[in-house]
Amino acid sequence: MEKITQKGGIRSKFLRLFWLLFGFGLVCIVLMFVFINIGWIGYLPPIDELQNPKNKYATEIYSSDLQLLGRYFFSKQNRVGVHYNDISENVVNALIATEDVRFYKHSGIDGIALTRAVILTGVFQRKSSGGGSTLTQQLAKQLYSPQADNFIERALQKPIEWVISIKLERLYTKEEIMTMYLNQFDFLNNAVGIKSAAQIYFSKAPNKLKIEEAATLVGMCKNPSFFNPVRFNERTLRRRNVVLNQMRKADFISNEQYDSLKVLPLTLHYVKVDHKSGLAAYFREYLRQMLSANEPDRSDYASWQQQKYDEDRWSWDNNPLYGFCNKNKKPDGSPYNIYTDGLKIYTTIDSRMQTYAEEAVEEHIHSLQKTFFNEKKNRSYAPFSRKMKPEDIDLIMNRSVKQSDRYLRMKAAEMTESEIDEIFRKPIDMKVFSYNGDIDTILSPFDSIRYHKYFLRCGFMSMDPHNGNVKAYVGGPDFAQFQYDMVNVGKRQVGSTVKPYLYTLAMEEGMWPCDKTTWQPITLIDGNGKPWSPKTTTKSRKIGDIVSLRWGLSNSDNWISAYLMSLFSPEAMVKLMHSFGIKGQIDPVVSLALGPCEISVGEMVDAYTAFANKGIRVDPLYVTRIEDANGNVIGKFSPQMHEIFSESTAYKMIYMMRAVVDGGTGSRIRNRYGLNMPMGGKTGTTQNNSDGWFMGYTPSLVSGVWVGGEDRSIHFDNIREGQGASMALPIWALYMRKVLADRDLGYSSSEEFDIPSSFSANAGCDVEITE
Repeated sequence: MEKITQKGGIRSKFLRLFWLLFGFGLVCIVLMFVFINIGWIGYLPPIDELQNPKNKYATEIYSSDLQLLGRYFFSKQNRVGVHYNDISENVVNALIATEDVRFYKHSGIDGIALTRAVILTGVFQRKSSGGGSTLTQQLAKQLYSPQADNFIERALQKPIEWVISIKLERLYTKEEIMTMYLNQFDFLNNAVGIKSAAQIYFSKAPNKLKIEEAATLVGMCKNPSFFNPVRFNERTLRRRNVVLNQMRKADFISNEQYDSLKVLPLTLHYVKVDHKSGLAAYFREYLRQMLSANEPDRSDYASWQQQKYDEDRWSWDNNPLYGFCNKNKKPDGSPYNIYTDGLKIYTTIDSRMQTYAEEAVEEHIHSLQKTFFNEKKNRSYAPFSRKMKPEDIDLIMNRSVKQSDRYLRMKAAEMTESEIDEIFRKPIDMKVFSYNGDIDTILSPFDSIRYHKYFLRCGFMSMDPHNGNVKAYVGGPDFAQFQYDMVNVGKRQVGSTVKPYLYTLAMEEGMWPCDKTTWQPITLIDGNGKPWSPKTTTKSRKIGDIVSLRWGLSNSDNWISAYLMSLFSPEAMVKLMHSFGIKGQIDPVVSLALGPCEISVGEMVDAYTAFANKGIRVDPLYVTRIEDANGNVIGKFSPQMHEIFSESTAYKMIYMMRAVVDGGTGSRIRNRYGLNMPMGGKTGTTQNNSDGWFMGYTPSLVSGVWVGGEDRSIHFDNIREGQGASMALPIWALYMRKVLADRDLGYSSSEEFDIPSSFSANAGCDVEITE
């Protein structure tokens, strides 16, 4: 009896201790959640942050025909927000069936799922029993839990996520929580959020995803690295079918649908997304630099960059797009960030015309490149000109080596010049670029630099002369390989494409296309008192022939240009060229008549708009409006017009520049490419064939092309291939042929220039000369 009493006392003490510990534990748990709720334990976001989570959304760039050109985003943050109504029902059903089947029945924490996870997974170690986290908890983890380093740290995060989940459920509807989760999830391969994932993996909008496509993406939510459809197709296929089975169990699809869908192959339409790929890559990069530019500070520029500073300073003061993100502030007073603020930028680029421009560049440059390789084959001086001395080639190559990233990294590591030179001269395994795909080879870094100099570069821009809308922009042959922009960043000598400016000066001063002069050698005295006697390539005339100015321009004759320069001062021409929108330094020398000045393609196209627009130049317009993440317009942009010369002069210039194409240096447009629309144009070739140009315009479109080597000493050695009519004109012609063939664009080969019927280009002459 006494032993029974002792056992009863022990049992009673044990029970009291048990209940005491249980109550203490329960109180601790309650206090823990109270302290979490009031912010004493862990990080609990304030209510205003819960109401407005700080999501980082990529900025989207759209074409004028509302096609997505690309995005600006930090690495692994290509996230674009999408509304619930823009998400396919298939995605929602697949996510609920797989991740949280009682999503609409709980308030942030699913007690049934949590209990199952604790017992089956925690106690019985059954990994296939499913997790206990709801979608709301997973959202809380995505938004506010940093990456845990171990199991204990992760376990401590869970209670905080539970509290956050309950608060999220109070603040948002189920649809809003679902949308935030899908917008937040990282599907890898720069596909952050359901919109990016749908576009990258299946090339479609999220509301167009089919059942099996939705199941594939939802299946990735378990572990996107393990179930990566790009790398592990079969594994991801099995995971997709698991999701389909869950949808069948949840009655989102029928047994028949499941049976038919599970046998389908996993077919992707994968489009790799980065800043170097996609349509209009050069344009997007130029726009990025312009939007994010800081206010110029002279101390940030080298001593030799005064001209660059002056141009940037002018752009900051006069161009509302330049530095837009730093000039304009968000409601909180901070500047806009194009990588995280989810802006929408609506550009003037037409995706169809941009495609045609890139196709024209690819078609011609690839063909021209083969010709260039053939000319330089087995030449010791290649890819340089045969006129280059070995020591001059060495200077260029050494300069290129010192500008390379490899050299700069080794220099930063304090390696000696001899050590660096030894590394650059040592052959190693590497890949080198070719238009048919990268080539595995063995080359020294020095030789690889020289090899890549073989590739010709180009620049092309097309714009509307009436409203300034830039329709197409190609800064080079391949942005991934050659990122230097030859539309607005690079400048090259313009050669004979400068001559229309000189002829404009003459027409504005009262001369006429039919005015006559003697075709003969001419010598001018430059500012230093030295004689300057230009050469001519014309062979169809005899010295002493009487020719018209129209003939002089159409045949790009240097003697006639020098004759006009003798009538007017170089300073007058410089002043006029600046009014054409050319901002760089132009030396007032008599040889300016032949185009030794360096000008960008963008500036040249801008200048030529005045010919097609009755003497009124229009600044290039790249963007029409910018919206913030909420759709509010924060920037609108309109064309800026500048009257340069009279309508009468414009009509005279059109008359003369049509002759360039109808029978002059640009006649290949007609007889080789079969383009018969009314147009004006001008070819240009600089000394030694270093630069090839063609500028052309119709009543509604002005386009310009430059083609040349990376260095001026890299060029064709023969004029037949090296002239502007061979290097640049074909790109213009191929582009226009494609544009005119697309009826939806609205351009017509029968469109005429708007010139009054009463106007006569020969009104200033007694007799029109026949040539």
